[in-house]
Amino acid sequence: MELTADNKLRKLIVVGDRLLIRPKKQPEKTESGLYLPPGVQEKEKVQSGFVIKVGPGYPIPMPTDEDEPWKESEEKIKYVPLQAQEGDLAIFLQKGAVEIVYQGEKLFIVPQSSVLMLEREQDL
Repeated sequence: MELTADNKLRKLIVVGDRLLIRPKKQPEKTESGLYLPPGVQEKEKVQSGFVIKVGPGYPIPMPTDEDEPWKESEEKIKYVPLQAQEGDLAIFLQKGAVEIVYQGEKLFIVPQSSVLMLEREQDL
């Protein structure tokens, strides 16, 4: 299978309440025309990027029926889904994010608690 931008991340599984975010390209210069070196841009406290994968959510245990031990045991964990969806633009705190490089691309793993705001394009 040929690696494309769409399928190279298919093997990654995001766990729990985390999001995989592709950082939005930061402007290289300020509105007044000053060019910013990459180190200055990356040290900003608030970052933005596009959600490309979403974890299953917050785990909640299911009540167990111990009075019927002959029943097949099912998956005992269910999840409360996250607010974020793939394709959302997320504004998040850099402090809570973990930066990774996967196949040459810089990505962030961000817990939902570090996300300040989401922007979603709704189909009208």
